[in-house]
Amino acid sequence: MPALPTPRSPRHPRWRLPRAAQVAAAGAALIAAVGGGAAVAAPVPAAPATGAAALGTTTTVFTPDTPLAEIQAKVDEVYRQQVNNQFGTQRYALLFAPGTYGTDAHPLQIKVGYYTEVAGLGASPDDVTINGKVEVYNRCLSTADGEPNCIALDNFWRSVSNFHLAVNGKGQADCRASANFFAVSQASPMRRVHVTGGNLSLMDYCTEGPQYASGGFIADSQADTIVNGSQQQWLTRNSSIGSWSNGVWNQVFSGVEGAPSAATFPSPPYTTLETTPVSREKPYLFTDSSGAYQVQVPAAHTATRGTSWLQDRTQGRTIPLSDFFTATPATPVQQINNALARGENLLLTPGVYDVDKAIAVKRAGTVVLGLGLATITATGGTAAMTVADVPGVVVAGVTIDAGTRTSPVLLQVGTKNGNHGQGKVDPANPTTLSDVFFRVGGPHVGKADTALEINTDRVLVDHAWVWRADHGEEGFTAGVEGDTDRWNTNTGRDGVVVNGDDVTATGLFVEHFQRYNTTWNGERGTTVLYQNELPYDPPTQADWTRPDGTLGYPGYVVAPGVKTHHLQGGGSYVYNRNNPSIVTENGFEAPTTPGVQLQHVLTVNLGAGTTRHVVNGVGGQVDNSNTGTPQYVVAYPAG
Repeated sequence: MPALPTPRSPRHPRWRLPRAAQVAAAGAALIAAVGGGAAVAAPVPAAPATGAAALGTTTTVFTPDTPLAEIQAKVDEVYRQQVNNQFGTQRYALLFAPGTYGTDAHPLQIKVGYYTEVAGLGASPDDVTINGKVEVYNRCLSTADGEPNCIALDNFWRSVSNFHLAVNGKGQADCRASANFFAVSQASPMRRVHVTGGNLSLMDYCTEGPQYASGGFIADSQADTIVNGSQQQWLTRNSSIGSWSNGVWNQVFSGVEGAPSAATFPSPPYTTLETTPVSREKPYLFTDSSGAYQVQVPAAHTATRGTSWLQDRTQGRTIPLSDFFTATPATPVQQINNALARGENLLLTPGVYDVDKAIAVKRAGTVVLGLGLATITATGGTAAMTVADVPGVVVAGVTIDAGTRTSPVLLQVGTKNGNHGQGKVDPANPTTLSDVFFRVGGPHVGKADTALEINTDRVLVDHAWVWRADHGEEGFTAGVEGDTDRWNTNTGRDGVVVNGDDVTATGLFVEHFQRYNTTWNGERGTTVLYQNELPYDPPTQADWTRPDGTLGYPGYVVAPGVKTHHLQGGGSYVYNRNNPSIVTENGFEAPTTPGVQLQHVLTVNLGAGTTRHVVNGVGGQVDNSNTGTPQYVVAYPAG
């Protein structure tokens, strides 16, 4: 998540567009007319039959009958608590029953902070209309030199989904009224959102600079003008857009109607896939016409394009909430496992779950759904969750943290050498991880050998951020960065290890691990958008040298002997803040064979350190002489 490597950044060096280019990119939003009228919502079903308490004490369910002033007061209260609560334990879900919220004269304007989920409860996004805004702004942080430091680099861990947003900036200052701002970075998905009446800006150009951002992910959504602005990388999947303004380093479009052409890559740096190879939309909570809660679990598809809800393609299962075991952070893990063993699905209400043994998902087709970015912390030196070698499991909306005792793995999908038997996989029903995020360090000291290990075949990973913390509140003597305290204490060896065959990842973000960030051993793997930062904190070159003497570890490696693999749009960035003399040989490594194709891959120096080549000795060097200027390889092998 890079920014300029100056003392103004509280954590990283993210590097972005020059100010003049940012302003130019935002120009379309400044001149657009912002519609004030709300769209007509779908017929309003009955209000939910049960209160928010059934979904957790920090879940609030609004209905169209809730006074607007009460709704505004509640969302403002949550935002005030969460806007700077980067490593806190509070979690919130703000849910809207079908209907319309806000009027032309009095719009509902929501700002979304950390660990906050804003979601509609309709069967379709158009069943819930928010006439107003749902926004994320830059955070303005204190600096030693007193210069402006308003950035979106750390705007993580929040989500918005399943509503129609009729953009209405009435009452806001002129600049603020010019667009709906969604200035986020990693782990902040937008899904099933229909934006009308105004522009969607992924950069907050209204706040005093430098305005850097590093994200992000949109899926199954529709919008007209999208202003990318300063976003370093972004994946837009299975959506419909009118226009996209620009790119910084790595913008990927997969199955997007209206996506820009990639013909002149890398200027602009667009990667465009006509269809998404494998897709499955995230499960979502909704209320039926009687007001009863249901969970829709969409089916998996191949070769998809456009939004599912406009094409009536959200086939799948509808599961009543009564078929879920509803857990709270006070629920013992053994009670959760007993419910899963009985055949129940699992709903994790907002909060932090400390588990001293793994949550064990053993039954085919089990759904695990988290609300409010529910967080599971492995406290016992075991995995936080394991998934058996069975098809069709869906894990969605969950954050997994390492604890202070070393876990061999945080989430293990399938057992090694156990995935090749009859009945273990179903090509039409892959086990799916949607919006599953990992942390080693950050809120507290964390230790894990591997964060995510996939052994089962035909798994789909749809948006994951796998993060060994480069900053946090662990209490190191050197503050949030930690220097060598962090390297020696927050130990995360490997980020993602894929041993299964036919595994697909759409939106894979992996950062700062001490050895291999991503290792792909399985055959016929596919990744659509990969983002990586190498670790910032190796103390010496010896700490960042492989046993065979090769300097450094690549950010993404396809194992020797793999015959077929495809990566579309990948970046690996270097910022060796603890020792700028450190050298990494390659950003990517892969077998040189026609079946292994890496397209549109790049490396970038963020202000310290050197990466000599993009992939396998091909591509130029990035170092302090070309900070912020990517080196690209259009295709490897060439031709």
